[in-house]
Parts: sequence; C-alpha cells; structure tokens
Amino acid sequence: MTLQSRSTQTTAGSSRRTVLRGLFGAGAAALALPALAACGSGAGSDPKTVTFGSNGGDATPKKAYAALTDAFHKDSGLTVKTNVVDHDTFQNSISSYLQGTPDDVFTWFAGYRMQYFAKKGLASPLDDVWDKIGGGFSDAVKQLSKGEDGKYYFVPLYNYPWAVFYRKSVFQQHGYKVPTTWSQFIALAKQMKKDGLSPLASGYGGGDSWTLLGAFDYINLRANGYDFHMSLMRGQTAWTDARTAKTLDLWRELALYYQSNGGGRSWQDAAQSLLDKRSGMAVIGLFLGQQITDESLRSDIDFFPFPEIDPSYGQDTVEAPTDGFMLSRRPKNADGAARFLEFLGSAKAEGIYMGIDPSNVAVNSGAGTASYNALQNKSAQLIAGAKHITQFGDRDSDPGFISTVIEPGFTEWLNHPDDGSALLKKIESQRSRFFTA
Repeated sequence: MTLQSRSTQTTAGSSRRTVLRGLFGAGAAALALPALAACGSGAGSDPKTVTFGSNGGDATPKKAYAALTDAFHKDSGLTVKTNVVDHDTFQNSISSYLQGTPDDVFTWFAGYRMQYFAKKGLASPLDDVWDKIGGGFSDAVKQLSKGEDGKYYFVPLYNYPWAVFYRKSVFQQHGYKVPTTWSQFIALAKQMKKDGLSPLASGYGGGDSWTLLGAFDYINLRANGYDFHMSLMRGQTAWTDARTAKTLDLWRELALYYQSNGGGRSWQDAAQSLLDKRSGMAVIGLFLGQQITDESLRSDIDFFPFPEIDPSYGQDTVEAPTDGFMLSRRPKNADGAARFLEFLGSAKAEGIYMGIDPSNVAVNSGAGTASYNALQNKSAQLIAGAKHITQFGDRDSDPGFISTVIEPGFTEWLNHPDDGSALLKKIESQRSRFFTA
C-alpha cells in the first residue's frame, strides 16, 4: 500500500477543493498515475479486508476517517486498509487511479462530479446499499447521489455551507451591523476599509483559484437566480449573456474591497487574516473551522448568508457541497465494500465523524447533533432553510472547463477588473469545447 500524505495547511497552492486538473488530459493523467496507488491492487482478495482510498490527508479529517474505520471494524469484524493521500494529489490523480486498480471504496463528491465517473463506467451502482440507507436522506440528497441513468452511485457523509464569515468581537468593537442587502454589504466594506481593515480576506494564489468561484456563484445566484446560474454552469447559456455581464459588474464593485495581493496568498493565509483580525470578512466555506484549535476563538466566529441583490431571488440559494463515497468499478471485496458503505451512510457513522470534524454537518436526518458547536447548528439551519442547494462552481460544471478556462480567466481579470466583456467573449469561445448541444 502506498501512502502519500502532504499537509494542505502548509503547502503552497494546496486546497480543500482543488479542481480536478488534467481530468480530460491523458498526459496529465499519466504523470499523476504513480501518486495515488491502491491498497487493494493484488490479484487475490481478502474477504476480511476492505480497501479505502481517502483524500483526507489533513489532520482533522484523517482522524475522523480513522474513527469511522475503527467503528466499522468493531461492528463488522472486517478490517479497512486506508490509502491516505493529500487532497490535491487525490484530485489530480483520480482519473488514472480509477482506470487502474483502485481501492474498493473511495472518497468523492456528489452531483456532476460523481455523474461523470458513473457515466464513464468507472464506478459501480449502489442501489442495493440505498435500499437499506435511503430512509435517512431527503429527496434533494437522493437526487445528488444518482447518476444520469437514475441509479445510485454515491453515499453522502456531510455537507458544509459557504457564507460570509466574520469575528463577532470585531463587529462589536466597531459597531458593525450584519448586512442583508448588497448596498448594506458594500457600505460595510467601505467602512471597514476606513477603519484600517481589509474588508474581504482574499487568497487565490497557486492552486487556490477555485476559491474565487464562491463569490462569483453567490453574486450570480443573487442577481440572476438559481435557474440561470445552473444553466450557465451546465453550458446551456452563453457566457456573453447580459446577465453574466451584470454579475461581473457587481463583482468589480466588490473587488475594490478585497485584501491586496490575493493572487500571492493561499486560502489558508487569507482565512488566518480573518482569525487574526486583519480582515473583516471572508466569503468561504465552513471548512474555515479546520484551522481553529482554540475553542474560545471558535466561539467568536460567526457568519451571515450572502446578501440579497435582487429581491426576486432574495437569499434563497445556499452553496453546500456534499462529500461522501463511491464504489470502484471492480472492487476486490464487493460484499465487504457494500457493508462498509451501508455503515458510512448510517446516522451512527455521521455522528462519529461530525464529533471529530466540526467543519461539516451531517446529511442523514437521523444523525445526532449533540456534539455540534454553534457554527454547525447554524450551518444546518441555513442549509435546511434553503429553497435551492448548489454544489459549488467546479462541482456544478465541467471540471476541465472550470480549471482551464474559468479559473485562469477570473484570476487574470481580478488583477485589473474591467467591464468583463473581453473575458466573457474569451470564455464563450471555449464553451463548445466542453459542452455539446
């Protein structure tokens, strides 16, 4: 078994959600192949062992996944051999990994990302597993777990919202009020700048350009609504549409208040500037909490939903990416893997995980919330009250399109924001390469 673990907290260009680069490029996939080797690659299979490919290389998820495999071993008598790989390497190697001799069960993402591999025949359907675990999940979660053929290919573990995070003590010190509208949001950013703060933490350097999608998605959702946003993400609408131009115009207004030199900073460093009270706010996911070890600091962190732009859409959509597990196309221990997935989809398993990793919330309706901190409880309420749930730009769209066209384009544009017309024309010229009519 090959174990390659690199801390994404300390590596430049690392991230929790780095886009799957090279997914469609044979050259990139070939280079990545040695980086992610499966535990279960032998010709024979041990019926008492299940192999598990995990992208949880950071300390907190690594500990949480270990608690899950230990609990499963106690319940079932089966041993789980875990292949832990850092998040970036896992993403970059996933295509060649799945075409080779992957582990029986592997971590991945719901929605479009899952559907891609299911459609390519690189994952096994899980309808039998869902016959046993389905009662614990909402219809929305069930839909996120299905492939285009209507079969289940994914077992969810947790989700987490994106929102605007801040420190309560900073707001109290300066008398800031939580904004609910765009005009209030801009006015607050302007005041923070006068008070000597960087209004919005910013870090999209190296491999962290995916973080830019959080602001873009929310501005587009608030200005143009869920249906338009999803149509744009799925390649069904031209990027030169006037509504997309409106989104960039609003974003340019907000970019005036970004922390300087965002292109030379990681998301972790940007988040730390919020924790250190150098920045007033951050558009980021609940995974911000992974960096916090001091519970007194955690209690000072709060968030508010991204503000309303058009009253027609209000704040009805929440970005809440859902992570979980899939079954490889030819698992060495299919029966053991199915038992493992049934356990992973249980309320018990979600409770164990959430008790260790406070940066997520359970999606199984039966999972206990007694271990939740205030941020987790508020996150669960935010997600439960949403009319629409989006996964996040690079999960709701073609990963190759996002990583090779959208992210580089946004990064360059933010260096000198203009009306965006040239950028949108350039993006539109590439759309047909990734989406067919």
